Amino acid sequence: MSNLPSEPEFEQAYNELASSLENSTLFEKFPEYRTALKVASIPERVLQFRIVWEDDAGQLQVNRGYRVQFNSALGPYKGGLRLHPSVNLSILKFLGFEQIFKNALTGLMMGGGKGGADFDPKGKSDSEIRRFCVAFMKELARYIGANTDVPAGDIGVGGREIGYLFGAYRKERNKFEGVLTGKGLDWGGSLIRPEATGYGLVYYVGHMLEYAGAGSWAGKRVAISGSGNVAQYAALKCIELGATVVSLSDSQGALVGEVKASDIEAIGQLKIDRKSLTAYEASENLKYIPGARPWLHAGQVDVALPSATQNEVSKEEAEGLIAAGCKFVAEGSNMGCTQGAIDVFEAVRKEKKGEAVWYAPGKAANCGGVAVSGLEMGQNSQRLAWTREEVDEKLKVIMKNAFDLGLSTAKEYVKAAEGELPSLVDGSNIAGFVKVARAMHDQGDWWSKA
Repeated sequence: MSNLPSEPEFEQAYNELASSLENSTLFEKFPEYRTALKVASIPERVLQFRIVWEDDAGQLQVNRGYRVQFNSALGPYKGGLRLHPSVNLSILKFLGFEQIFKNALTGLMMGGGKGGADFDPKGKSDSEIRRFCVAFMKELARYIGANTDVPAGDIGVGGREIGYLFGAYRKERNKFEGVLTGKGLDWGGSLIRPEATGYGLVYYVGHMLEYAGAGSWAGKRVAISGSGNVAQYAALKCIELGATVVSLSDSQGALVGEVKASDIEAIGQLKIDRKSLTAYEASENLKYIPGARPWLHAGQVDVALPSATQNEVSKEEAEGLIAAGCKFVAEGSNMGCTQGAIDVFEAVRKEKKGEAVWYAPGKAANCGGVAVSGLEMGQNSQRLAWTREEVDEKLKVIMKNAFDLGLSTAKEYVKAAEGELPSLVDGSNIAGFVKVARAMHDQGDWWSKA
């Protein structure tokens, strides 16, 4: 639309979903769903506000804050808060749009939203981060609530920040309620919430391996990008299940070689201290490559798990992964692959059939994090705390259901040749969209001429 500024990240997310719908039989069977897409692609509400805070030198600082309340047809808006200098409306609209359909795939009562600010936590003192969080929540508090909008953490927002934000909300609104997820265990948090996205990713790919006849995780070589919560816990779960992890990375470069559990533990502490991988004194089993992503440096791999940020696998890197023997790619990050990379994976899937590379989009493969956030909301509503085993079992069921739903929907709406693996990206996009569109129709958000 020429009257609107370009929003490249959001446009990419929208086009990926729209192309899945167009290339299926969905619009042939239900042409009225074109109207639903038109309505669903515009957020219900976009909040933008200034955040004024004071640094340690007593100087005034100001940042831009946002909350995109995209869709509430399935439940309260649900999605993370990101603190990073790159944050802008396009990125948050892309993340919020993805979140709608990701949350739908969990089977839980959650709408989609996203928010954050262009504040950089790196290099800030604990006091500065606390003052920023209080100022941020003072502006946001009037628009959120346990039955309205329940934010969570994201890049730059971990347990410390959630604590400051929750305390500020409690004081501002005089309410103790489940308004944020990722909370401390003593005040409403859920066990395995930090691990959930990484664990869920590994559970999801386990179903891909089984369906494709590739056996279990045992003996697989796994390239992982990122070194935050998602990458760390995915790597630990892979190792636990008998796989070999051959890379981790951050924005400064990549660690390549056999990553051991002790490496992950040390890197986890680095990340808590807000330090980059350049500060890690790697053992002989690892080589640090500055300025690189791991995909073209990890050698032979069976599985690739992009788990850092958006657009971290390019078309050329996708081709390199396939040349290195990669058969399974699943996103631990949101929109981790460029459209060019997805096109490569999907073309090979069609061409080589059962011997192909099989790609799973983030909205399905990484929905475990928001799923356990949803479980945290359920525990808060009941004033209960479930055991680690209870939460983990529920997570396993949710990831299996997300896989099965994407698979069955692809078989129903996407034409495929004999022996071809179903398209998980198309199946997941269509399944999430249809669920949301039906709820929106039932509630009068869109309608068609009878």
